[in-house]
Amino acid sequence: MTTQPEPTIEQRRVIYQARRGLKELDFYIDPYVKQNYLLADADEQETFAKLLTYEDPDLLNFFMNQDTPDNAKVAELVAKLKQLQHG
Repeated sequence: MTTQPEPTIEQRRVIYQARRGLKELDFYIDPYVKQNYLLADADEQETFAKLLTYEDPDLLNFFMNQDTPDNAKVAELVAKLKQLQHG
């Protein structure tokens, strides 16, 4: 298991924002935060922060395949989070 780097203040802020409180969203977001976020490159971390700016109902629609983010990078990241959970 790879040791996670110590998060910066900005990364801590994003990790805090990732706590959604909706079980359906936490199913996708929590594992990514715990296993991938701090190891991701700066571009992906920025995209994740952008993902978190969407409202919970929109995020739920993205993860339930009922809508697609208007941002291509965010759409790719949503697909990655789904892939991490469903294989």
